[in-house]
Amino acid sequence: MNIQIDLSDRLKELPPYLFKEIDAQKAVVRKQGVDIIDLGVGDPDMPTPPHIIEALSLAAKDPANHRYPSYSGMGQFNQSVAKWYQKRFNVQLDADQEVVTLIGSKEGIAHIPLAFINPGDLALASSPGYPVYHTGVGFAGGKTWFMDLVKSNDFLPDLKAIPRDVAKAAKLMFINYPNNPTSAVAGKEFFQSVVQFAQENNIIVCHDAAYSEIAFDGYKPMSFMEVAGAKSVGIEFHSLSKTYNMTGWRIGFAVGRKEVIQALGKIKSNIDSGAFQAVQFAGMAALDGDQTCLAQINAEYQKRLNIVMDGLTSMGLSASRPKATFYVWVEVPKGYTSTGFATHLLTKAGIVVTPGNGFGAPGEGYFRIAMTMGENRLKEAIERIQRVGF
Repeated sequence: MNIQIDLSDRLKELPPYLFKEIDAQKAVVRKQGVDIIDLGVGDPDMPTPPHIIEALSLAAKDPANHRYPSYSGMGQFNQSVAKWYQKRFNVQLDADQEVVTLIGSKEGIAHIPLAFINPGDLALASSPGYPVYHTGVGFAGGKTWFMDLVKSNDFLPDLKAIPRDVAKAAKLMFINYPNNPTSAVAGKEFFQSVVQFAQENNIIVCHDAAYSEIAFDGYKPMSFMEVAGAKSVGIEFHSLSKTYNMTGWRIGFAVGRKEVIQALGKIKSNIDSGAFQAVQFAGMAALDGDQTCLAQINAEYQKRLNIVMDGLTSMGLSASRPKATFYVWVEVPKGYTSTGFATHLLTKAGIVVTPGNGFGAPGEGYFRIAMTMGENRLKEAIERIQRVGF
């Protein structure tokens, strides 16, 4: 006789994960024999650079790396992170106290609320945005107040529009630039306003910088940590996933305010057993090694971007040319909702895009294209959309 299974309230209240729902829809269409071009999930199709793979191979053969790793990361890996920040952003970090290794940045983002959010506490998060910001808060028993990202404000949150009582109650703020899904970027002036806002309201800032190394037309995204006072109010999450095509490797890190970093490390020491040391050695090869591979990766994305933007323009679809990320945030054509247009493309053209409202209500009226397919497939996608029309 089976026992009765009763899910926790937190799981009952959790909305379906966006990309799991998309996978289910893809499966239905694929069973009909349709050749699907998937421009939905932001999973790089290009391989991890060879020198990183070689470093993993060598490290994996060393029995010393087969045992439990350090919870907070190998000292050598954290040193590599600090050196990379110094070289890339001219930001100095104490590798022992201001760096923690993560099993991918998603893991750290999901766990940081457990260190600071009590049941009923409030966090701020941008919307549309990465769903993990608010689900992590929810798992900790907290609530999220969403900061709307709209075109008229360049998809930056309007900090002045946050009610005073909300600002004073909030414990965490999640921001993300270059931004997923809108591909918007932020500069020094915005980050300075975030530091001031955090100082005035005693809020810990959690900046997700996963896309800082994917940029076009000579643009170089900055780090939140470059701004005076940033390290006093928060931390920055980073991932090797998108930068070096290492999504499956699960390696990332967080840097910044030492008390926040150490609190996250304490959570991790009670939840996981750290990142596989061989993968950390591979991460060191990525961060310390020749960065020519990044130029090659970005050159490929630049070609893809040109194909997508030319195609959208030819069809009369409106999208601002992104300066960074491998996403294009596109306005749906007149007469469609976000979900309606995404469904139209999937069922009529076999093309998967992500409906903007899946990232939050302010994303309604948009869809996201992930440029994680080669040039020929992108050209074919454009041709299919032109053929079926809208």
